[in-house]
Amino acid sequence: MACGSCGTTENGVPKGCKSNGNCGSGTCGSGSNKLAVFDWLSNMTLPSGQEKFNIFEVRFKNGRKHFYKNPDNLPITMGDIVATEGSPGHDIGTVSLAGELVKVQMKKRKITADHEDVKKIYRKASQRDIDIWQQARGKEEETQRKGREILGKLGLQMKLSDVEYQGDGNKATFYYTAETRVDFRQLIRDLASAFSIRVEMKQVGARQEAARLGGVGSCGRELCCSTWLTDFRKVTTSAARYQQLSLNPLKLAGQCGKLKCCLNFELDTYLDALKAFPKQDLVLKTEKGDAVFVKMDIFKNHLWYTYKEERFKWFRLTLEQVLEIVEVNKNNEKSISLEEYEADVEIPVKVDFEDAVGQDSLTRFDLPKTNKRKNNNRNKNKKKPVRAAATANNSKPKPNPNQKRKPQAKKQPNQNPNQKPKQNPNSQQKPKPQPKPKPKPQGNANQPEGEVKKVNKPRRNNRNRKNNNPKNDDNSEKK
Repeated sequence: MACGSCGTTENGVPKGCKSNGNCGSGTCGSGSNKLAVFDWLSNMTLPSGQEKFNIFEVRFKNGRKHFYKNPDNLPITMGDIVATEGSPGHDIGTVSLAGELVKVQMKKRKITADHEDVKKIYRKASQRDIDIWQQARGKEEETQRKGREILGKLGLQMKLSDVEYQGDGNKATFYYTAETRVDFRQLIRDLASAFSIRVEMKQVGARQEAARLGGVGSCGRELCCSTWLTDFRKVTTSAARYQQLSLNPLKLAGQCGKLKCCLNFELDTYLDALKAFPKQDLVLKTEKGDAVFVKMDIFKNHLWYTYKEERFKWFRLTLEQVLEIVEVNKNNEKSISLEEYEADVEIPVKVDFEDAVGQDSLTRFDLPKTNKRKNNNRNKNKKKPVRAAATANNSKPKPNPNQKRKPQAKKQPNQNPNQKPKQNPNSQQKPKPQPKPKPKPQGNANQPEGEVKKVNKPRRNNRNRKNNNPKNDDNSEKK
């Protein structure tokens, strides 16, 4: 069952769980209401003459649950807040299960109706009881912090993991973990004098501590021990060996520091599959020598063997081939070599990613990206000499007719084949001064050079026309 806030709007857009994963209604099985249940027999009527079961399951902080009698036959349903019998005083909890399903839970925990742990329900909690209960719950974090400070002063080898106040605020239970036996008598005196309450110390294991604190596992989901797992069975390293897992404590250990509980979930499936496999200590006798087991792939039914004398080479065999060799060895005969068996094994081709629907390659982000700035800079550098020559020509002073021409002027006659050569390249005489070209009627001829520089048209400059533009030279000679 999910709360209403987890649904969708009229347009089909999800609302989202506004409580960061902790269901506000207490029916999603997470958050403060861990291990929540649903009474699927609530709408069923009992047979005639049968009385309703009068024991209820009440939930407290961090999923702690107990069974309580209802001697006064109060009209109690699931979700009601009730005041129950405590030691001493009373406690406040929420009814998590009622009816015939309570019998199943009591049978599972091996608790009878006349057990001493089955206490009484006093009444439905009033508003005053709820206010006192909420005030006591609000002091738990500060009490835990001060308790750790007192624990550090005494130098005890223990860890204070959680604090839980009783509903009436007169008692607090301190949960701790310790590897060895700890004498905490002085600690109880210091805690009782510091908080003026009755103190109870309860030791829990590493798995119980992780279940109370909660968290997210390596699978990306909330811890099983804090959501639905109620009994913590023993997990050994043999469970990892049967599943052919490497004994790496970093991968096999959970947040509690122990082996993950999920190693037991698929163990039965692996044990059923291993019944068809031969024992790992069985030696195969072949014509080339004895072969020993190395490893196996349970779901592909592949096994790897190697010779005792030549362990550098592993041979992949199928389960049928290994069973065939075992049958041959039972008749005191040696089978053919492992090389011949391996040649008959069909290795499945590994299917890589195929761009079947026109998608991009998965490695498209592996190639280095080209920097656009570098390309732009290269283009600018290519254009730089032209601009530099133009600016250099504009900044050059007016040539003196008495000076020698530069070697660049000798190449100008070759640019235009129709143009007559100005001078003989073999002669070493001084070039004759050319007449100045007439200025165009756009500006004043007597205008100084400083005013010409204001016009941003270097191509119309007389000097450029004289030195670099062959067409201007033709016009000047024709004129």
